[in-house]
Amino acid sequence: MKCELLAPAKDLHKAKTAIRYGADAVYIGGKDYSLRSRASNFTEEDMQEAVRFAHEHGARLYVTVNIVFHDEDLYGVREYLQRLESYGVDAVIIESLGLLQIGKKAAPKLEYHISTQLSSLNSASVAMLKEMGADRVVLGRETSMEQIEAIAENSDLPLEVFIHGGMCANYSGRCTLSNHLTLRDANRGGCAQSCRWHYHLCKDGEELSPEDDLFSMGSTDLMAVPYVERMKKAGIASLKIEGRMKSDYYIAAVVKTYRDLLDEIERFGTPDEERIHVYEKELAKAQNRRFGCGFLDGAIDETRQLYKEGEGAAHDYVGYVLSYDPETHWAEVSTRNVFDLHEQLEILRPQGSNIRFQNTLMKDGEGNELIHVRRPNETIQVYIPFAVEAHSMLRKVRS
Repeated sequence: MKCELLAPAKDLHKAKTAIRYGADAVYIGGKDYSLRSRASNFTEEDMQEAVRFAHEHGARLYVTVNIVFHDEDLYGVREYLQRLESYGVDAVIIESLGLLQIGKKAAPKLEYHISTQLSSLNSASVAMLKEMGADRVVLGRETSMEQIEAIAENSDLPLEVFIHGGMCANYSGRCTLSNHLTLRDANRGGCAQSCRWHYHLCKDGEELSPEDDLFSMGSTDLMAVPYVERMKKAGIASLKIEGRMKSDYYIAAVVKTYRDLLDEIERFGTPDEERIHVYEKELAKAQNRRFGCGFLDGAIDETRQLYKEGEGAAHDYVGYVLSYDPETHWAEVSTRNVFDLHEQLEILRPQGSNIRFQNTLMKDGEGNELIHVRRPNETIQVYIPFAVEAHSMLRKVRS
């Protein structure tokens, strides 16, 4: 059975990027009923275009309808599911069992995938959800690898497991910290990521935390490269990447890395430790927080938390290739971050291995030679001595 690689996207461009870089399926949110309300999210017109693009490329499209529903949220949801069904959406991801019952009657051609928010952590829960009509279950992130294997062995419903991205500090994402501190309901799309803030820790009016080492309860990010083969052998139907708030470059780099890993396992079998390390290093190029394996190897301890480490975005991604002229070797590039002439750059390609080259010549839109690039979203020309596909990305090479 093929193991699906499932990627996030917060807008149409990122959905297309995920598919170009190897995703078998993409999950997105609409303007309503989505837990990532601060993402730009999809209009229904964009959803229809995303479905068309996905199906043309042999991929699938899922829509999140995964808020924790209150009665007032149910208004219009039947009609919404019916419209998604008419657009050709393949599945919806839901948390509410009531919505499962509603959807099966209102839009029966859709698949209904049970969100990780429901904390499905055992095979009995999976069996019950199958009886209720679920088509897939996303296991809770609190499961270890051994538990995932046991659930898969004792279940005949397709299972989905998170393999990469942010981890909620609370149980299966059911957090009320944001509600309390900001009046934004995390379970209805308003999470303020309060767990990632830095806090003054006090007891009896006395501050315990040093001024330069404030308290944070945010988790390290999940990275499951060493466990992918075991998940595949266990028969997990879908490997899921978190990150509907992430950038184009993050999606491309992470999807491509896991795509290459899955393809290597399929072709050559078990990758050795050196190859595993190569994939881990590749993922680190798109990361701004420390990695951990979450619950996969057992109990969580304090080393999985970001108590003493702040966040800092990397600025290695410098350009997006719009087009390439094979006769002149000039690539039209939309700039993203600062870079200079004579730096070594690497091409992250939708297909094939990454390629490095020395940046020996570049010019602006009027043909003037450039030594420095300092502004984002400008269109410039970069001389690349080999053919490069549109939608490739340029990044700096770090030693």
